[in-house]
Amino acid sequence: MNQKNSLGLNKCFLDLNNPFELFGKWFEEAKMKEINDPNAVALGTASKEGVPSVRMVLLKSYDKNGFIFYTNLNSQKGSEIKENPNATMCFHWKSLLRQIRIVGNLNQVDDKVADEYYNSRAYESRIGAWASNQSSILKSRDELLNSIDDYKKKFKDKNNVPRPNYWSGWNLKPSSIEFWLDGDNRIHERLKYYLDEKNQWSRSLLSP
Repeated sequence: MNQKNSLGLNKCFLDLNNPFELFGKWFEEAKMKEINDPNAVALGTASKEGVPSVRMVLLKSYDKNGFIFYTNLNSQKGSEIKENPNATMCFHWKSLLRQIRIVGNLNQVDDKVADEYYNSRAYESRIGAWASNQSSILKSRDELLNSIDDYKKKFKDKNNVPRPNYWSGWNLKPSSIEFWLDGDNRIHERLKYYLDEKNQWSRSLLSP
């Protein structure tokens, strides 16, 4: 049986012109193989001075327009994104020996989209969005726990906790998406999709 695609790569790369289709295939496999958080992704941002920072976030949705995660807009990453919308994501699925790297620009999602996701969260998570002044210095852990208790008293109705205006989602609209497969003797397989001058997706093999 032929184990390669038309470019000579492992058959898991398939032969698709749209990288979102390939992402969907790999993501579904990761959901079946990864023990914890297959949607965990390293998000890299940078300040206006170009100082980089990276942290793990959870991908909550994606479509042909990009990849969405949610956060406090006043957190470190939120502040950096406002100053510099260029960003990158990297999924690493150890169980599959695969990575996906995404480069693009971040834009805030519409309020309707943010409201819909926020309202799908557990009550405690919605309260946490109010109680945590993300990335700020805490005098003690009790300061946070007391804040959580205060907001639980304020929002007793678990079905009616409004979304804070400083909490929303960001959509990473990609300009390139690279798929990576571990290879023997570090001869990895890499396939990069990128938007060309006509705003169409093209693909190229990369040397490991």
